[in-house]
Amino acid sequence: MATLTQQPAAVPLDVFPDGLKTTGQHAPLYDHLVPFEKFPKKIEGPTVWDPEDYRNTPERWTHRFTSEEIEELSVASDNFLNNKIPLTGISKSNFPLPNLAGRLDQLRADLVDGKGFILFKGFPVEKWGNHKSAVAYMGLGTYLGYFVSQNSRGHVLGHVKDVGDDPTQIDSVRIYRTNARQFFHADDSDVVGLLCIARALEGGESDIASSHLVYNILAAERPDVLKTLTDPIWYFDRKGETSTGQDEYIRTSVIYMERDDGNAAKPPRVYTKWDPYYVRSLSRFSDAGVIPPLSAAQVEALEVLEATCNRVSLHMILEVGDIQFVSNSHVLHARTAYTDHAPPTPRRHLMRLWLATPEHEGGWRLPFWDSNEKKRGGIQVDDQAPVAPLDAE
Repeated sequence: MATLTQQPAAVPLDVFPDGLKTTGQHAPLYDHLVPFEKFPKKIEGPTVWDPEDYRNTPERWTHRFTSEEIEELSVASDNFLNNKIPLTGISKSNFPLPNLAGRLDQLRADLVDGKGFILFKGFPVEKWGNHKSAVAYMGLGTYLGYFVSQNSRGHVLGHVKDVGDDPTQIDSVRIYRTNARQFFHADDSDVVGLLCIARALEGGESDIASSHLVYNILAAERPDVLKTLTDPIWYFDRKGETSTGQDEYIRTSVIYMERDDGNAAKPPRVYTKWDPYYVRSLSRFSDAGVIPPLSAAQVEALEVLEATCNRVSLHMILEVGDIQFVSNSHVLHARTAYTDHAPPTPRRHLMRLWLATPEHEGGWRLPFWDSNEKKRGGIQVDDQAPVAPLDAE
């Protein structure tokens, strides 16, 4: 299959250095999905963590930027801005961080293969303003992965903000554009980043959970639920963000295994891809008999999964200038509902990054055709090029 990251001749590399398109949403390679009997009885290692391991020791999962690190980010950002390169053209090569790079390499390894989360503090967004903050944030992100599009508009810099969309219209509305609660889920990328620009009046707080700990609990307490989650019987809505000729939904599993490449030193790991809003929103197709409705076992499974995540969640509050990075491979995240301040106080605003870590650069060996692609995952509609708006659109 031809790679989607090859550049058309008319697209300048300095604008889209890693390719024009992300690979987008698609079904798994069904012949690479394994039956429940081949899943591990228990997962061990650093990806399995209990919130009690971290709740009272925030120094284990937070890092406050030093004045030297902020200065390095500031210089790199100013140079990038002075060179007048479009924000979509940012890369390691034009955003050098000679001192921070080593720390970011360690962080990337911990995100991909370790506990899967970190909270940076002290990013001077109020001093820098949104434009310079976006440059510094995306520059930081280039050391952790490749930007992928987050919606049909091609946003590689996303904005989590209530723009007035109706959260009850879940077949067409993306919940990040509302103030509604987000249940535990994983995004369509390997890593997700959130930079807090403005806080809500109340709520909008973050929870994360190790999906590997959740797996172990289900394996011990509800193996029937775990089996249901590993069966490729789940339909995920695409909410109209489809290219010409594509289906409006994808059939897949919730929990599946990495591909086995025969390396005994790195046996296949358990991957979780989940968002209940995308499963519950398909009644327009199940009512018409196009796809089967959720079975009683599936309804119970999604309820048990959410309840188990809540049992073992780590709560954190993002202050202005905080950056949270979370792995989507083995960490599920959620958000409480929120209420914004009355105008003219700014609404809650998080800048979001979706980052890909391809297999050939140490990423997970996913049972999808694009596992080796730089810009794997994300949402790609037709030939929409990447864009990086500085606010919600």
